[in-house]
Amino acid sequence: MNTEADAFRALHHDRSPGDALVLPGPWDAASARVFEETGFPALATPSAGVAASLGYEDGATPADEMFAAVRRIVRSVSVPVSADIEDGYGLAPKELVERLLETGAVGCNLEDSTRDGGLKDPRAHADWLSEVRAEAGGAVVLNARIDTFIRTAADPITAAIERARLYVAAGADCVYPIGAPIEALPRLRAEITGPINVGAPPNGPSLREWGEAGATRITFGPGLQRRAVAAVREIAEGLL
Repeated sequence: MNTEADAFRALHHDRSPGDALVLPGPWDAASARVFEETGFPALATPSAGVAASLGYEDGATPADEMFAAVRRIVRSVSVPVSADIEDGYGLAPKELVERLLETGAVGCNLEDSTRDGGLKDPRAHADWLSEVRAEAGGAVVLNARIDTFIRTAADPITAAIERARLYVAAGADCVYPIGAPIEALPRLRAEITGPINVGAPPNGPSLREWGEAGATRITFGPGLQRRAVAAVREIAEGLL
């Protein structure tokens, strides 16, 4: 039994409507410490935010640098950390899980987009997720990102539900229909078994509204890192 992973997994369950699990996204050790000191019970790194902190465009961070950044974040805090490791960097499930666990993270995001911006075959991706689950056992809380709302899909809600069912059957602990508008949440909630992660955009519905609509878990992608950069820019301009 992995106590920390089990504790993190438990945070996703038995939540009342309007009380979604809110996971801020640290992009480095300093921001992770701030979020922990503020009282958040767990954190979820954003790949785009980490990429920006390392000087890369989103999706261009080498695997070695991403895992090293996650390791520094995990080392800096005592709460569970989930890592956005994009599409797995082409690593075989065994190596992917080994490298993730070496960072100390107890959860991860894995997306179903292709490198050229399309969508992976859902059944093939579910088979791959099943292999990841088999290698990880209970040591990893697996958040399966579903990209139908940000990629070409004629009916993104139906496509997301179909993919979610396959991914949950493959062993995903949570599914993440990234880009889903709040209007889609009631149907997603009604037709998907298990926790649902949403990404809360700035100036959008409140966290409580997302929870009441059906979200179990709320993350922010690179939004918090970008707000921090905007604050630094304002400070810098004030120095001139």
